[in-house]
Amino acid sequence: MELQFLGGRRVLWTRSILLVLCWGFSSALSVNDESELVMVNVLFRHGDRTPVNPYPLDPYRNASYWTTGWGQLTTVGMQQHYELGLWLRQRYISLLKNDYSKADLYVQSTDVDRTLMSAESNLAGLFPPRGSRMFEPGLKWQPIPIHTIPEHLDHLLAMKKSCPRYDAEFNKARNLPEIRALEKEHQALFKYLSIHTGSDVKTIENAEYIHSTLFIESLKNLTLPEWTKPVYPEPLRTLAQWSFALPAYTTELQRLKGGPLVKEWIEHFQKKKSGVLEPNRKMYIYSAHDTTIANILSTLGVFQRHCPPYASTVLAELRKIKDNYYVAIFYKNSSAARPLTLNGCSELCELDKFISLLKPVISENWEKECHYNLMFSSEDFNDLSISALATSGVLSLILVAVLVIGFVKQRRQVNNQFRYQTVSTRADA
Repeated sequence: MELQFLGGRRVLWTRSILLVLCWGFSSALSVNDESELVMVNVLFRHGDRTPVNPYPLDPYRNASYWTTGWGQLTTVGMQQHYELGLWLRQRYISLLKNDYSKADLYVQSTDVDRTLMSAESNLAGLFPPRGSRMFEPGLKWQPIPIHTIPEHLDHLLAMKKSCPRYDAEFNKARNLPEIRALEKEHQALFKYLSIHTGSDVKTIENAEYIHSTLFIESLKNLTLPEWTKPVYPEPLRTLAQWSFALPAYTTELQRLKGGPLVKEWIEHFQKKKSGVLEPNRKMYIYSAHDTTIANILSTLGVFQRHCPPYASTVLAELRKIKDNYYVAIFYKNSSAARPLTLNGCSELCELDKFISLLKPVISENWEKECHYNLMFSSEDFNDLSISALATSGVLSLILVAVLVIGFVKQRRQVNNQFRYQTVSTRADA
């Protein structure tokens, strides 16, 4: 008996039209125009890794197949990032000095082995030691600081810091008609996966977890079980792609998920333009995950559903033409980096316009917004804060006025009582 699955997807016309406009917008200015590169923010995914956690019935769940451990960077992943470091050195040769300097470069990573090791491998290609920097003869590597914080505190790259408002908005997104329809169409697939993997597969995120494991095993030339043939790579890949779209699917989610990192990039650009960036760095590097890449592309409004590959990279460059500053966004998910165009802007987007276009996804105070009353939308948060202050001020004035009026009326009543009291002529008065 042949098992069939419903793999159709509901077309989201509004979002699709926006993406077409976003990717196909005719550029008034392009990076081919004569522009001076001023600084760059670099965000990349770690390199090739082992499975984070095999599914219960995985024939390759024995640790002997993965000698480096679960979720660890492989030598292939190290090579991928070493080569990416060489590529970055070549691309930004006019921006960087030959030798590493903390005044020029800042590196931050999620607190995960594979991202920390990817950053180290990348820096080996980006800044190989020369002369006196080579402390061991023949060793083309030097220590360069990589900054990190625990995942549960990281809202910038790991994006795992507690945010109750995000959780509530994500639950709302899960119940959007198109998402519910997508999961309903794949109930037979979920049941099939649950039976053959031993996992309780109920969502597109669960399906992505299975897809990721099968993808890694196929890369390692391991023979996949017979049951995978009708589901891998399709329709599992389609669901996996959707799983990367969902975390930042709406403006609310983008604001709370990818907004903080985009805000930091904008602050770098503004300070660089104003000459107050301290230290006056030329490059910021962020080592993170496929989810980080997808969330940032979604927040910028340029994400097309896909699974970000190993070492995929987003470049946010600040460029200058005469006295005008522009932002150029590139995405490298293969050998080349292609420019991305924000909807409503050109390939080279004037800095102030770039900031204006992204205002809806930038929070003034992420911490407060995450814990703000859920009856209000995030987009209204800043306006509400101002309105609340204004309203409280008006109410205070009204209260003072009421108290003054009440006091005056009471004083008049007292005065009248004594001024107009009739003198009694009764003996018992």
